[in-house]
Amino acid sequence: MTIRIVTDSTCDLPPSLAETHEITVLPTYVNVGRQSFLDGVELTRDEFYAQLPHYKRPPTTAAPAVGAFSAAYEKLAQDGATGVLSIHLASSLSGLLNAARLGAQAAEGIEVCVFDSQQVSMGLGFLALSAARAAQAGATIPQILEALEEQVRRTHVFALLDTLEYLRRSGRVSWAEFGVGTLLQIKPLVHVHEGKVQSLEKVRTRTRALSHLIQYIADLGSLRELALLHTANDDGARSLRQEASHLIPAHYEPVSVEVTPTIGAHVGPGALGFACVVD
Repeated sequence: MTIRIVTDSTCDLPPSLAETHEITVLPTYVNVGRQSFLDGVELTRDEFYAQLPHYKRPPTTAAPAVGAFSAAYEKLAQDGATGVLSIHLASSLSGLLNAARLGAQAAEGIEVCVFDSQQVSMGLGFLALSAARAAQAGATIPQILEALEEQVRRTHVFALLDTLEYLRRSGRVSWAEFGVGTLLQIKPLVHVHEGKVQSLEKVRTRTRALSHLIQYIADLGSLRELALLHTANDDGARSLRQEASHLIPAHYEPVSVEVTPTIGAHVGPGALGFACVVD
């Protein structure tokens, strides 16, 4: 039995990890004006974030086509897979999971199970990694699903946004809330857990917000996995790593990830965050 894992580019998995664990990553679309770009293929992170503040219209995002999913599943079958576990962005945030399900129904010659990660960025990435490691160790799809359901409960993403502007542009906050946020220089803290996106608090200074962000991670207890996330903020990510060094598990090197444009279009540049799995 050969089980293969499929996910999408919102997972933010470094390509080296995806390749090592034979994870197929389907790119989402970033739409800029009348042009559509395959995330990470036709539009790099550097290009996107350099241009983001200058786009006349807010970029939008879209899931891969149903046919892209079914083609990916059938290609894995041709390569010898006997089953596919397809793990994707939280269904509460996107219609991407439904496209994967339709693609699974259309795929011929392969059994496909579609799983809602209830997560985003490396919260999704850690689930895909766990699934791939289990598959490589010989686990069955039901066994992997049981482990993933348990891991979902222990997986968290926290983010500190530098501005409310891009949430406003994408319609995620009201004009009134945006106005107050700008006036007070608010730095919103956001938590993603089990499919829910919660605004934890709105802190007035970046220094205080960073302190609160680190404390939220510390309050979770010991960690099994940890990733540092940022949007066009390498310096901030390096500083965050230093300030959060006491949270990093012993003999563990956390990955530092610049978040995909599919997510960055909504949160904007300058954001910092963590994805983690509690031990």
